[in-house]
Amino acid sequence: MTGSRLVSVGTALPDDRLTNADFEAMMETTDEWIVSRTGIRERRVGGTTTGLATDAARQALDRSGVDRDRIDLVVVATQTPDDLCPSTAAGVQHALGLTCGAFDLNAACAGFSYAVVTVHAMLVSGAIRAAVVVGVDRMTAATDYEDRGTAILFGDGAGAVVMTADPAGTVGVRSWDMGTDGGHSDILTSPIKDGTITGVEMDGKILFKHMVGYAVESARAAVERAGIGFDSVRAVLAHQANQRILDAVADRLSVPRDTFVSVIAHTGNTSAASVPLALDAAVGDGRVRSGDTILLTGFGGGLSWASTVAVWQG
Repeated sequence: MTGSRLVSVGTALPDDRLTNADFEAMMETTDEWIVSRTGIRERRVGGTTTGLATDAARQALDRSGVDRDRIDLVVVATQTPDDLCPSTAAGVQHALGLTCGAFDLNAACAGFSYAVVTVHAMLVSGAIRAAVVVGVDRMTAATDYEDRGTAILFGDGAGAVVMTADPAGTVGVRSWDMGTDGGHSDILTSPIKDGTITGVEMDGKILFKHMVGYAVESARAAVERAGIGFDSVRAVLAHQANQRILDAVADRLSVPRDTFVSVIAHTGNTSAASVPLALDAAVGDGRVRSGDTILLTGFGGGLSWASTVAVWQG
């Protein structure tokens, strides 16, 4: 038995921006209304799921110093693939010239956190030596721009990490918690009708209540299983669903709000991409440094959630 480490992060965002001013021209809304309810000022729009995932994975690999011959697996968390088959992961593997296994995983906005736990288990078992884990979504491809309540939320993007086996097993991924409540699946859906995704449908008020509760419980469980307190957590990299949700979770956990890294103002809700996007921002500005303990937590459709405590090794 061994452990696993997170050794690098990379991201990719489209060049085009969709601002609140653009929405003011499209529908009855205002910048003030959007910011007060979501914290979002602009979103990135464009690209393809495979292209964004490949760019983020390439950057993470370049930063990792890991020999590409050691990469035994590519896992892509997404709910907006370009095609159902072949997988997005297969396209990423080919584009990067890797010789390894590859598969997609869909746990909606919790997908990246689910993928990290999945890859950790494979590294611990000795099944693989190193892996690229990607969270990517082109949420604008599934957005109904006639629905003011959801259209203002979503953007496109990708983030990736490289994970490696840790023979000592003393650092890296420390603990995790994951779960799903399928009994509330109707609160947040992206239904397919006549072969087409018709948009994201959600009950915002009920979703807020459930998601805050699940996120708080999952974060607490992961931290307790790591044998530490929240005062040992340098940064929380949470799904960027809504700034009010981030603030509510921080307050419920009695954690300073600035411990929760927020990038939502300039990315919008990017679903599975949001956790690694937040991680990259925190590493880039020095809030997270090698040896710091971090908490990754995702929550969303399913309803699903997953949290991981890890020591950053980048």
